[in-house]
Amino acid sequence: MGRPLNSDPRSLSFWHATADDDWTSRPPLPGDTTCDVAVVGAGLTGLWTAYYLLRSAPTLRVVVLESEVAGFGASGRNGGWCSALFPASLDKLAALPGSSRRAALAQAAAMRDSVDEVGRVATGEGIDAHFHKGGTVVVARTPAQEARARNEVEHLASWGLGAHLRWLTADEARGRLAATGVRGATYTPDCARIHPARLVRGLARVVEAAGGRIHEHTAALAVVGRAVRTGHGTVTADVVVRATEGYTTRLAGEKRSMLPVYSLVVATEPLPDDVWAEIGLAGRETFSDHRHLIVYGQRTADDRLVFGGRGAPYHFGSRIRPGFDRVDRVHAHLRETLRELFPVLHDVRVEHAWGGPLGIPRDWCASVGLDRASGQAWAGGYVGDGVSTTNLAGRTLRDLVLGHDTELTRLPWVDHRSRRWEPEPLRWLGANAGLGAVSLADAEERVTGRPSVLARLAAPLLGGR
Repeated sequence: MGRPLNSDPRSLSFWHATADDDWTSRPPLPGDTTCDVAVVGAGLTGLWTAYYLLRSAPTLRVVVLESEVAGFGASGRNGGWCSALFPASLDKLAALPGSSRRAALAQAAAMRDSVDEVGRVATGEGIDAHFHKGGTVVVARTPAQEARARNEVEHLASWGLGAHLRWLTADEARGRLAATGVRGATYTPDCARIHPARLVRGLARVVEAAGGRIHEHTAALAVVGRAVRTGHGTVTADVVVRATEGYTTRLAGEKRSMLPVYSLVVATEPLPDDVWAEIGLAGRETFSDHRHLIVYGQRTADDRLVFGGRGAPYHFGSRIRPGFDRVDRVHAHLRETLRELFPVLHDVRVEHAWGGPLGIPRDWCASVGLDRASGQAWAGGYVGDGVSTTNLAGRTLRDLVLGHDTELTRLPWVDHRSRRWEPEPLRWLGANAGLGAVSLADAEERVTGRPSVLARLAAPLLGGR
């Protein structure tokens, strides 16, 4: 699933470089083997699944296969938001076959609980993931952004969830995040800042201590029935869990199942107290603004500012390559955006720049499920909202695999099937047209001061959230 830029995983990102791990490789699969549950992918989805299975049924034989090293992908190099965000809206969840308004609200409640569950497990298992639940502040900096933000608050209140998203006045917003041009902000308490590589590497160690086997440098080539074919042998299991997210296209027959889209990130040098006094984030909130092209940031435990966003192109044929992790143009734009948001950062050094692919299903709705006839299970399609959603997926897969009928297995995302992406070149044309439209929509709003017409027209390309 792609090679590191060099043999040392610490070169992948700031998070990998500071994970407090020696990155000693685990041995690859030694040959053909059998087990109860085979998990393809040692990211958060696969490791949470293994963790909850082994905690509930310690005698299970669980084998996790990873083409690189545990935490190599998005699980180890994301923006560090453990949030209650789900990629599909409440309205979309309620409209799924067999779903309802009540079911959509249950999904939202499960997502909020997942944020806290990540913190509970990290504390209980001794994983120092720098978990701090400070919430998220999203500032509105133009009239169009303000209108969109206020509508979002009103809409959530119409669902009875007003306590989970509130409007901040301009003064209140600047008290949390003193970005330029702030007109107000939305604030939710349902998000924690984390160090993602510390979380995923710590979880891998806990899984092994519980009896799980993790084989690194063992690329899955295909899942055929209840068997996983690799270059080192075949793993046969009662249940096979596909936990490959943005790398799903590397499996035989899955080229159009998921769209791998790159998100890029930068990290500054540690900032002194006087700089933070001008920026804010005293509560260690995660932050963004209400533009269309997604950006996200956090204040790390060692007082750096980590800031990322979309903007990198989709690569023809769903290609994933190490060279795509670093795009000078996009990283330069992230640095410029940071300095535009916070002029105090004008002379601050950016010490790390990285990126990686995330997985987007055709309808932008994450899913989890188990086909009992084939023995194949899956979870993914998080569209960048995966840190807590993977935890919910792991607990749900545990219940599905063990045959338990629970509140989790009745959530609307369970057994949802997204249709496949279009073949090339339609996939390339549509994905990059959507990206271009989003970028132009923000420019349109800056000029007109009104909500973007272009964004409304592009909504079908972006999941229609």
